[in-house]
Amino acid sequence: MTVVREPRLEPVAILDLRPTQMTVGMREVKAKRERWRAEKKGGEFLGKHMIPVILGPKHRHYIIDHHHLARALHDEGVKNVAVTVIANLSKLDRDTFWFFMDCRDWTHTFVDGVRRPYSDLPKSVDKLIDDPFRSLAGELGRAGGFAKDTTPFSEFLWAEFLRRHMKRKAVEANFEVAREEALELAKSGDADYLPGWCGPVPEE
Repeated sequence: MTVVREPRLEPVAILDLRPTQMTVGMREVKAKRERWRAEKKGGEFLGKHMIPVILGPKHRHYIIDHHHLARALHDEGVKNVAVTVIANLSKLDRDTFWFFMDCRDWTHTFVDGVRRPYSDLPKSVDKLIDDPFRSLAGELGRAGGFAKDTTPFSEFLWAEFLRRHMKRKAVEANFEVAREEALELAKSGDADYLPGWCGPVPEE
């Protein structure tokens, strides 16, 4: 099946975009909202940050990246965005569509480490739920805890690792302390299987 990138000049309503993941880190969303407010040329910013989508059944637009940006723009009152169509799968039936999406790593249907059915995916970006470990993973990456990597959903892989080693209540109670703990965990050998791991390599 041919995969194309097709920028669309006509606007698409943000609330018509269908998420392909269950959660976002709301601290990440907040940071993107602040960046948007600092932009003096909003139109130019939107032109440089088109949302990548897959055209699915009924010609719905399924986001495969920039969920945090889409949610941030919605929360800031932006109604429409430009999109880049990565693939047109609109002729597929629902089951075949989601099978293909899964095989291409274009969807991530986990909540708290548990896989959920595709039917549980939110129907719009304003229904995405908060995962503090996704926020922690994003902050960990910015702090140099791991290197940027092209692995699909790499931040979610780090989020699941942190979830298994830290308490959610501790992260929510004191994010700064949690970030320091996450940095130590990221350097450990326990994390060496994760994308972008850059901990110390033991001498032979």
